[in-house]
Amino acid sequence: MFFDYLYLGFTNATAFSPTDVMPLARWAKLAMAVQAAAELVVLGLVIARAVNIFK
Repeated sequence: MFFDYLYLGFTNATAFSPTDVMPLARWAKLAMAVQAAAELVVLGLVIARAVNIFK
């Protein structure tokens, strides 16, 4: 039950993940949350690299 609320909060906070899709299986929610977190890390690395190029 707690993981469902955690997943909902995470997808609403990131806004890069599909917040309009609610998977029913707990493993699918975990997979989508991991994918969204990885996407944020990659986006942060790309932005950091772009800022580093301008120095």
